[in-house]
Amino acid sequence: MWRFYARRVAAAAKRLPLSTAFSMPTNVPQVDELRWKKFHVLDDGFVCLVDVMGDDQSVVQAARVSYGEGTRKVSDDRGLIRYLMRHRHSTPFEMAEIKLLVRVPMDAWRQWIRHRTANVNEYSTRYSLAIDAAQATPPEEWRTQAATNRQGSGGPLDVAIGRVLSSEETELQQQARRVYERRIAAGVAREQARKDLPLSTYTEAYWKVDLHNLLHFLSLRMDDHAQWEIRQYATTIGQEIVQPLFPFVWEAFVDYRLQGMFLSRLDREVIARLMRRLAEAGRATATEEDFLAVQDESWAGLKRSREREECRAKLGSLGLLPPVAPGSDDDD
Repeated sequence: MWRFYARRVAAAAKRLPLSTAFSMPTNVPQVDELRWKKFHVLDDGFVCLVDVMGDDQSVVQAARVSYGEGTRKVSDDRGLIRYLMRHRHSTPFEMAEIKLLVRVPMDAWRQWIRHRTANVNEYSTRYSLAIDAAQATPPEEWRTQAATNRQGSGGPLDVAIGRVLSSEETELQQQARRVYERRIAAGVAREQARKDLPLSTYTEAYWKVDLHNLLHFLSLRMDDHAQWEIRQYATTIGQEIVQPLFPFVWEAFVDYRLQGMFLSRLDREVIARLMRRLAEAGRATATEEDFLAVQDESWAGLKRSREREECRAKLGSLGLLPPVAPGSDDDD
């Protein structure tokens, strides 16, 4: 199977016209500017670049293993990167790596660490004192539970309620820290003294990942369905670090992954039936009744269908139906 994909990529590269020696610019100036620069996230978190291996040209070189450096125009290299991204040829993107230092609350870190395709070295509270910082929630940032999603957020809570919650949060965090420090002072082992620290406590870690898996992480965690807190980290990494280091890769990622859309067979068939229904009725816009009339038969008998809801959202974003408000959907 890999030989088939290799032939496809090689064929795409050969179809691009040869040119005079003219290669993509390197990212050396951007690396020098970004290395160890902290981008602040939330109230006391940050992300910063520690090191990077590769650039846009590294991806191109990996795809064109039989070609020397500088044999094609920048526009051709850009086209190849876009081809690779569009057709999900992931191996060339694995040739580049980024190492970050991050400070993140433990509850968001639990979601982060589920991406098991990186090398991680986390600050140890067995050997060192826990970081004396916890994420605080401003009164206006408390969210309600989503009505239809057990693991997502709804709209904002009333600010008056938020003030009470923020005050209680501060008291809880301070009390937890006092208890922890009293245990340490009493000689309790660090590995045991830490056990009642809240999940809002910040941790730090080195996180090294190849570009392909980093983009997969960003595609999930920059999505509107991701929890707001981790979305701030993903957005910062993507826009402040990946974009300047890999501008052509980032452009293709935004076009084909981040802002792209996947249509299943069922989605396409629903759209086809909907367009025929509108054409037969002589109408330009569809209603909820139209959508339910052309939905897939496997959804029709269900009171609630996640796949139907997702299809409905896609049609809304395409302008075929009135758009629906985005929800929040994430895992722990």
